[in-house]
Amino acid sequence: MTNFRLLYFFVCLQIFPLLANAQNLSDGYSHLFLPTRSYVVYQTIDPIILDGKANETSWENAVWTELFQDIEGPLKPQPAYQTRVKMLWDKQCLYLLAELEEPHVWAYYRQHDQIVYHENDFEVFIDPDCDSHNYFEFEVNAANTLFDLFLPKPYRNGGNPLLTWDAQGFKSAVSVDGTLNDPKDQDKKWTVEMAIPFSSLQSETIETPVPGDGEIWKIDFSRVEWQTEIVDGKYQKKKDDKTGKFLSENNWVWNATGEINMHVPERWGMLQFSKNKINAGKVQFRMPEDEDLKKILWLIYYKQMDFRGKHKEYATNLSKLGVPETVSLDSGKKIKLRLSSLDDQFTVTLTTDDDQAFTIDESGLLEIVI
Repeated sequence: MTNFRLLYFFVCLQIFPLLANAQNLSDGYSHLFLPTRSYVVYQTIDPIILDGKANETSWENAVWTELFQDIEGPLKPQPAYQTRVKMLWDKQCLYLLAELEEPHVWAYYRQHDQIVYHENDFEVFIDPDCDSHNYFEFEVNAANTLFDLFLPKPYRNGGNPLLTWDAQGFKSAVSVDGTLNDPKDQDKKWTVEMAIPFSSLQSETIETPVPGDGEIWKIDFSRVEWQTEIVDGKYQKKKDDKTGKFLSENNWVWNATGEINMHVPERWGMLQFSKNKINAGKVQFRMPEDEDLKKILWLIYYKQMDFRGKHKEYATNLSKLGVPETVSLDSGKKIKLRLSSLDDQFTVTLTTDDDQAFTIDESGLLEIVI
């Protein structure tokens, strides 16, 4: 069995451990269901001073995330430079500390809301209620220039980013182990520290309360890294000699999405809040019991969107998507699936033997039916 086939089989088992026929159902889509990374965030024990440095006892006690990986997943080469993150919280803010190994630290954008991913940057994506809609994005470059925005829904669903949205009270600081914008020397890393007030995570359509103990958010982090050359003493992004276009950037992330696209909130990592102080007892991350059921709905959603792309209409029944109406779980229980379609919309409903019910529609909105 080739390495790819081994990985494919392993991923199928990891994604849908409940399903006896998981491999057949997920055929062709396993790259979109890579294992989900998680992090338990604890409360601070001393004030966090935003200076881009981890001098506080709270930061010393906090653990690092796993090293970042390519956005497309483990089949791609490992990133050239390491990136990792720590997190803390208190009743006011979520705190982030990101460390980015970098031999040439550069950043020329200095104006708020410039599109800083056109330079090397660090990005944060947050979906507090885990419904894949109404999420927030923060991007900072090594000059500590912020680009913040709110998206009512992902681009794939016709979402229009609100670039004028500003995170009230957001603070960040950057420290450079080296010298910014100096090609004559070699740097070691740059570190960005953020304080994101819970009160800032709101818009006309969503308001985010202070998290409760054990509450889970969807969150992910991305690092954009461009290939550069030095021209007239300044860093410039490299261009293709034939086309004259900039060479493609590298996208290194915490939780891989399986494609070059961060705007798929259902595939982000999971952040679990603990009321424990950072120096108190450790808490085990608890994967939500319904997560595998939601993945079944996401699989059907992807199949339905691909069906429309090929046939110019949505499938009117599950059999056209290769999905049965009843699926047996390894536990012996069964789930029932129902598809309702019109010309430009659809809804898939999943129900379980114990009366749980979930729906997903053409906008990618996944809801629990009360």
